[in-house]
Amino acid sequence: MTADGTVGTGTGGEPVCSDSLRTFGAVVQALREHAGLSRVELGELVRYSHHTVASVELGRRMPDPAFVERAEQALGNTGALRRAAGFLARQPGLAAWFRQWARLEAAAISLCTYECRVVPGLLQTEAYARAVSFSVPPLPAEDEMNARIAARLARQELLSTGRKPPTAFSFILEQAVLERHTGGDEVTRDLLDHLLGLLDRHWNVEVQVMPLRQPVHAGLDGPLQLLETPENQWFAYSEGQENGRLLTGRKEISILHQRYAKLRSQALTPEDTRSLLERMRGAL
Repeated sequence: MTADGTVGTGTGGEPVCSDSLRTFGAVVQALREHAGLSRVELGELVRYSHHTVASVELGRRMPDPAFVERAEQALGNTGALRRAAGFLARQPGLAAWFRQWARLEAAAISLCTYECRVVPGLLQTEAYARAVSFSVPPLPAEDEMNARIAARLARQELLSTGRKPPTAFSFILEQAVLERHTGGDEVTRDLLDHLLGLLDRHWNVEVQVMPLRQPVHAGLDGPLQLLETPENQWFAYSEGQENGRLLTGRKEISILHQRYAKLRSQALTPEDTRSLLERMRGAL
């Protein structure tokens, strides 16, 4: 993915690294070679494997602060790596593995999301987002929490109908996620009000709920996201525990398109979804 938010494709359908990661890696490699060190030798100095050094130099891995600081000291303490690393974190509050997708998301003309764990970030209220963050160990520090919430809420600007063209959104959400009452009844009540308000204000947003009872379910492999760029290219994203993966291979994306199409047919219609949300809100 380039600094402009576009993504190229490497071998095996994997995304080409971003310009910022590639540039940082090139600086590391140039300083290492100038110092006459092999990747193995640098790895020993910074206490990371030579595989990690290679991944950073090739722009395939986001270097963590410890790597940057140790490499800086091992490679002459010029300040070049500290300065270059500053350009790798322009979106505080977003996980490193999510930043590539977030840049693509910002320019997408359509976005499809199936979620079975939590309400998607683009639909969350601040109180719900805080409740989710406090539910999953380890507990974040206050400044980290605030950065995380601010980044999540800032992304919701993507829902605006004032964008040209406005992004077309499709969300499929498991009913069980709403029935869980994350954060308690008050947080859930506000969340349902928020969802209903979004449907009233945003004609570009479609929400479907997957009912609790669905004997045949196309989403059993977990959450997925698909997006279309202004150039009509499609990309996909899957996320798990402490990791995420940007998918660019045509075969992979075709499979996920098939699954998402099946999910839309299995979920409640948008009209029935609204009725369900209204009933759930009335019951609180």
